[in-house]
Amino acid sequence: MSQSGGEKTEEATPKKKEDARQKGQVAKSQDLNGALVMLAGLGALAIGGGAIVGRMQDVLTGSIIRAASPEVVNEKGVGPIMWEALVDTGLAVAPIAAACLIAGVLASVLQVGLKPALKAAKPDPKRLNPLQGAKQILGPNALVEGGKSVAKVSIVAAIVAAALIPDLPELGTLVGMTPIQLGEHLSSEIMGIAQRAAIAYLCIGFVDVFWQRHRMAKQLKMDKQEVKEEMKSQSLPAEVKMAQRRAAMANSRARMMQAVPEADVIVTNPTHFSVALKYESGKLAPEVVAKGQDLMALKIREIAREHGVPIVPDPPLARALHKNVEVGRPIPEELYAAVAQVLAYVYRVAGRRAA
Repeated sequence: MSQSGGEKTEEATPKKKEDARQKGQVAKSQDLNGALVMLAGLGALAIGGGAIVGRMQDVLTGSIIRAASPEVVNEKGVGPIMWEALVDTGLAVAPIAAACLIAGVLASVLQVGLKPALKAAKPDPKRLNPLQGAKQILGPNALVEGGKSVAKVSIVAAIVAAALIPDLPELGTLVGMTPIQLGEHLSSEIMGIAQRAAIAYLCIGFVDVFWQRHRMAKQLKMDKQEVKEEMKSQSLPAEVKMAQRRAAMANSRARMMQAVPEADVIVTNPTHFSVALKYESGKLAPEVVAKGQDLMALKIREIAREHGVPIVPDPPLARALHKNVEVGRPIPEELYAAVAQVLAYVYRVAGRRAA
């Protein structure tokens, strides 16, 4: 395959990577985050599960006792009793929630570092583009995500089957257990299955990290021309860049001055703004071919007088055109009527002079 300038064959430069990071484009595996959160939750449950069960038992017993007392119900009502039970329940499960939260934050920091992408939080209309959404749904990445989902379900199903099938002959022995013994046995079995599923999920997460990094590196690849332009812009001293900007501005002003003699009218705010308009048949609206403020506005008026271009004072229109329309762009629809009046006046005067 030929190495043409348009082909993305070059690795992304550090600047390209940093710009992508600022926009929130980073290689991050949600599966690894989920696996670490799951393991943290299971670990917290294994360590403090007994205390949580005891506290929940106290909450339930206390709520039933208070609700069964007519004096308490008549004095406080059911609402405060339910609220106290809800608060106690939240405090009981708070260690597990805290462990999951800390694991999620640490997983993100380990993958992308501790550098928040503020630009990614800004609203972006492009995210609402249905075509972009369709590409995400129907693109190659969707096939990979679908394959991962199938793999996760299959692995969990295999782990559950491997844990339960050997114990099927022993299920009959559970009939004679007390509720407490049955609960302890089931919780032990469920915890073992969940731990094995979390470890398998963690393995999938590590594989997904490599895939996400490969995918991001491919998306950020650059063509040879992009690399050359970026290296050129980074290698130039600040003084040279400023000189280039000044030269570009000077060239832009020179092109504007060359377009003034061909304009149809100069709309002015006599002391501050000058805007040169030109209308060509076949176009929808007149275009701004030059504009300026203060000294630049004065220069435009001088050139217009030298070449006989009509000058029409209209301060509101001049300010609106100077503020809202760039050079080389047609006027907006809301200014059609005002510009049409100016052009009609210019054409009438020109017609009288010709007659």
